[in-house]
Amino acid sequence: MLRAGCRAALARRHLSSASEGLKQTPLDALHRARGGRMVPFAGWSLPVQYGRGHLESHLHTRRHCSLFDVSHMLQTRVYGRDRVRFLESLVVGDIAELRPGQGTLTLLTNERGGIVDDLIVTNTAEDHLYVVSNAGCADKDRAVMEGRAAELRAAGGDVHLEVSDNALLALQGPSMAQVLQAGLPDDLTKLTFMTSTATTVFGVPGCRVTRCGYTGEDGVEISVPAGRAVELAERLLGCPEVWPAGLAARDSLRLEAGLCLYGNDIDESTTPVEAGLLWTLGKRRRTAMDFPGAAIIMEQVKEKPKRKRVGLTSVGPPLRPPAAILGPEGTPVGTVTSGCPSPSLGKNIAMGYVQAAHSRPGTTLTVEVRKKQHPALVTKMPFVPTHYYMAK
Repeated sequence: MLRAGCRAALARRHLSSASEGLKQTPLDALHRARGGRMVPFAGWSLPVQYGRGHLESHLHTRRHCSLFDVSHMLQTRVYGRDRVRFLESLVVGDIAELRPGQGTLTLLTNERGGIVDDLIVTNTAEDHLYVVSNAGCADKDRAVMEGRAAELRAAGGDVHLEVSDNALLALQGPSMAQVLQAGLPDDLTKLTFMTSTATTVFGVPGCRVTRCGYTGEDGVEISVPAGRAVELAERLLGCPEVWPAGLAARDSLRLEAGLCLYGNDIDESTTPVEAGLLWTLGKRRRTAMDFPGAAIIMEQVKEKPKRKRVGLTSVGPPLRPPAAILGPEGTPVGTVTSGCPSPSLGKNIAMGYVQAAHSRPGTTLTVEVRKKQHPALVTKMPFVPTHYYMAK
């Protein structure tokens, strides 16, 4: 049941008509040759798991190191003297304060304060900003960014966008540094969490290595020229410490780390305050209130939101979206947005939104699963400790 849990939920979430019309990453043939079970995901064909199964893959990432193909993510370079002003007109973060090589998670918001997408923005040491967006939001993100860029240019501004066709590989787990250092010309200890550098990786030039990831472990994402992505992936997988991993492990790992999945845990009806992502709002930006939806978001900061994102733990059947969360009187107080059995903890974990009065950690609620009610405990996130590599 534990092995099938997140895997089955993921397959249901992204079910579509076979592989017709799906995009393929540069590693598609490699996945198939290594026994990857391919499924549709956000318009792409990607491996959900490999032969060893979801449970072993998840635990291997926590204990050793795994390689994930995240080439479906949208990678955009933003050029021009007004690139910072351009991006700050769309997101809540303080992009101007980023040092060369430093990145941040930020949120693209709409005028209602809703989250259009969550992005990682890096101020490269070169002449551009590097933006990584969710695959499922790629079309709308491009439309928003291109529309705003056109407006700025029409007003005399200098900004232009370039979509990268690079592949994107995520190497995640406690053995990552040991594995990757052998292929880098520079000292990896100098690259801390959410910093980035352009470099050569195992002889492949033109790569960008960013110390970040979606698992809660120490890890990197490597943007690599598409034509040499297989070469680099095979080189990394040639290390016994490194296993290939798929979408199922990625989903359960990020949930254990308390990280949101766009479309489930955050969307355009969710504000940063409700989602517990207030930390993404730069101090200067809060004062200036010059980002989309600022009035609504800052009013929620002042008055407190009516609902909040929380973590939940339980025993019994797994908690799946969109299960109803019930209060002490048996009345609905919220909804589960993500959930699966935790391979690391041996119990069910979930996140969802509940009325603010029921959001305190330690609060006992119930969740309705198959018309039966099961106790659930509001729990602090992350569910397992994170191991991001911070500056000493």
